[in-house]
Amino acid sequence: MGYEVVRIRLGGGMQTVLQVMIERADRVPLTVDDCAAASRAISAQFENDNLPAADYTLEVSSPGIDRPLVRLADFARFAGFEAKVEMSEPLEGRRRFRGRLQGAGDGCVRMTVDDHDVSLPYDMIRAAKLVLTDELLAASQAAERL
Repeated sequence: MGYEVVRIRLGGGMQTVLQVMIERADRVPLTVDDCAAASRAISAQFENDNLPAADYTLEVSSPGIDRPLVRLADFARFAGFEAKVEMSEPLEGRRRFRGRLQGAGDGCVRMTVDDHDVSLPYDMIRAAKLVLTDELLAASQAAERL
């Protein structure tokens, strides 16, 4: 359908939510109509595959401007922007890093944190996301105008 899956997450409290985060493969901003079309296609596929009925709500959404960084390629794609990274285990005495992404390669994410360059093993990253900054907003608005 021309979409890439950013993340799939099953969670919730009183109601189970199956969250599917997508973005357009052509990097054009995602619309509500895109999410609705993807939701219908996912629901139809579940029915076609005869998956057992479950008590969940399907939620299809955009990753947003301050998107999660999931794949190693995401860290390279958003080099130059500020990000928060949480490690599964302490590294250099800390689990949380906030700084400017410098890229990714050889299984590591490179960042500048507090004026120091750090290399974070990708397989130790528990969660990461872009930080909403004026710079990120400006870049997002410029992409929408294209």
